[in-house]
Amino acid sequence: MFAVFTVPDDAAEITEQIGTKYKFWFEDEHLGRALFKEGRPNTGENWAERLAAELALVVGLPHAYYELANFRQRTGVISKSFVPDGGRLIHGNELLGGVEAAADDADTKFYRDRSHTVSRVFSYFRAVSEVRPPVDFLACPGIETAIDVFVGYLMFDAWIANQDRHNQNWGLVRGFGKDVHLAPSYDHGSSMGRNETDERRIQILTTRDSRQQMSAYVARATSGLYPPMATEKAKPLSTIDAFGYAMKQRPAAGAAWLNKLRAVTPDVIASLVDLIPGTHATEVTKEFTRQLLQHNCARLLAL
Repeated sequence: MFAVFTVPDDAAEITEQIGTKYKFWFEDEHLGRALFKEGRPNTGENWAERLAAELALVVGLPHAYYELANFRQRTGVISKSFVPDGGRLIHGNELLGGVEAAADDADTKFYRDRSHTVSRVFSYFRAVSEVRPPVDFLACPGIETAIDVFVGYLMFDAWIANQDRHNQNWGLVRGFGKDVHLAPSYDHGSSMGRNETDERRIQILTTRDSRQQMSAYVARATSGLYPPMATEKAKPLSTIDAFGYAMKQRPAAGAAWLNKLRAVTPDVIASLVDLIPGTHATEVTKEFTRQLLQHNCARLLAL
């Protein structure tokens, strides 16, 4: 079972300004500099963030570290900082130039930046060759450069139905000597249908209406990336179409990431989902999550 940590009442030191959630930085005796982030009530963001970190681990994807946690009367997650002392995280919107979102509307405006196209992201990585893969990432055949690793991020989004890859949910880390590295993947709380009610989950799991079944549900997951040459009325790409674009740009990387996913069996998925505490997810939620991950795994391996 995933552990639930308790953050000391006097831990808060530095308030985090990005986004709308309650969060703060503090010094943890084991993690060092860490962020506590409260999940929105009744959304499942906390268990989704924790499970996503475990799923990333099994496919070798560089990812932020998350643990379930409580702070006073708030429930959330804690995450060890992946930025070194004196370094900084440079978000995608700063790298590409995009919409600046006001703090009170950050969670909606990020997704309206139609200049955040998948082609611009890949063009950026092709043009900036000095960007290295995430720190401690071990290259393997087909996955050697930062852009190859980013292909894995898009595969991961499609697998877990992560709809949060907007222009501030990826970036680079500066501060490891003179090098600039791709940041590990982070902020996966908007994934796996975590905000659905159990009533809705039961309907999806049991209906005979093909338009409402899991296969139709997962097909509606959208990314925070837009298609090339997006117009003012363009809609975001689906998560699987975003990865499909990435595969065309870096076929060897796409194939290598899919090989990693192929090794994840239904039993592995089930065992990881079962680690979610009953205080955070019902049995209906867990069954829904298992089936969602298995459906998306099958869709990806069929590409």
